[in-house]
Amino acid sequence: MRIIKPKKLKPGDVIGIISPASSPDDLSKVNRGVQYLEKLGYRVEVGKHVGIQEGYLAGTDQQRITDIHSMFANKLIKAIFSIRGGYGSGRLLDKLNYNQIRNNPKIFVGYSDICALQMALFVKCGLITFAGPMVAVDFHDEVSKFTEEVFWRTITSDKKIGKLSNPRNEKFYVLNKGRSFGRIIGGNLSVLTSLMGTEYLPKLKDSILLLEDINEAPYRIDRMFNQLRLAKIFKQINGIVLGHFVNCVESDPEKKSFSLNEVVIEYFQKLDLPVIYNVKHGHIKENLTIPFGIRCVLNASRGYIEIPESAVS
Repeated sequence: MRIIKPKKLKPGDVIGIISPASSPDDLSKVNRGVQYLEKLGYRVEVGKHVGIQEGYLAGTDQQRITDIHSMFANKLIKAIFSIRGGYGSGRLLDKLNYNQIRNNPKIFVGYSDICALQMALFVKCGLITFAGPMVAVDFHDEVSKFTEEVFWRTITSDKKIGKLSNPRNEKFYVLNKGRSFGRIIGGNLSVLTSLMGTEYLPKLKDSILLLEDINEAPYRIDRMFNQLRLAKIFKQINGIVLGHFVNCVESDPEKKSFSLNEVVIEYFQKLDLPVIYNVKHGHIKENLTIPFGIRCVLNASRGYIEIPESAVS
């Protein structure tokens, strides 16, 4: 597969804003996010259907597809930022014009449910995408300096990214030592497992698998890890990076449960793979931007992750 790096973002470029999944309940967050981007010196084009609510979706499938296609087709737009996740991206995967996207590659940003689109864009187009901050989630209020610095450097610089660091250099937790190399693929655990058995999940052989999630009880995390195990994914990959699993606790205090950490240790500590935990990525304010599809080195013996190239050209 030919891997495509999008062009780096430059001052004064136009950023397109879309809602491929759900719509924010408070649309003023979109306006504040746009103001933040404009203060940085970028111009902003808001998708025609942004603000529409159709049940739990940000408009019909066709409306959301139309906004994605128009942003990729518009030569003036150099980057496309998602407003939020939620649910709905997976419904669009068999409706996208991948030839158009492949011929107009650009920076594409989001995380959580947006991971479905990012995996499909890698499979069908070879496009490097960015698991990074979203307009109405991360940019509408006071923005984390850590999130800002990592994100903007990643999409505006064609120098190698180098070693990834947690805020305040907080150490990664090493579950299994070892050193490996591969393209970093993954994202939201729930979304990834929903793609299994479809043509939109990338081939995971020799990859580094990144996982994160939110609001899933430990037994559901267990079920999804077990699905990966039964599909022999852990025998195909070269390493595992675990981001944050936010509020993944049993909500009923009367119900017997394992803790999240017990589930993680059960599945990963016995693997013959390097595994790093506590990587600041996911549904958190201080969030490491991860370029999906880029080559990375996972050195769990020495406790670091390194990306030896740029993610943009």
